[in-house]
Amino acid sequence: MNTLETQFAQMVSQHKSTIYTVCFMFSKQKEEVDDLFQEVLCNLWRGYSSFRGESEPSTWIWRVAFNTCITSDRKRRRSNTVPLSMRINLFEDKDEDSRQVQQLYARIRRLQPVDRAIVLLWLENMSYDEIAAIVGITVKNVSVRLYRIKEELKNMSNE
Repeated sequence: MNTLETQFAQMVSQHKSTIYTVCFMFSKQKEEVDDLFQEVLCNLWRGYSSFRGESEPSTWIWRVAFNTCITSDRKRRRSNTVPLSMRINLFEDKDEDSRQVQQLYARIRRLQPVDRAIVLLWLENMSYDEIAAIVGITVKNVSVRLYRIKEELKNMSNE
């Protein structure tokens, strides 16, 4: 591998959980998440040589992953596809903590894409400044939207 490929591989290795988290919030099915993850990696690779380092790599990765997932979500909503289903779910946990986490993520999935991104970034312990830079809104707007998102999540039922 050349130097560019090595640097890219290190960056992906360092931020793979971030990429996966964003992809997970845009799909309920593991196969779709894997497809989104792969699409994000392709988009990151296409843009890697032109990344100027004006922001943190993590900020750039969030932005690319978020935009890729939103674009894919829009395409998916426009087309009529029938997902294949398996009869078992190897990723399903039955304990109370796992169930609560799954309920939280199910509620987050019902939010609008930008709100989904804001709450995900907040759950990743990013600062309001970082969230504002990634999403493209003001720090004050991040604060207001997070308050409203939290209220909306509290008021959702577990459908």
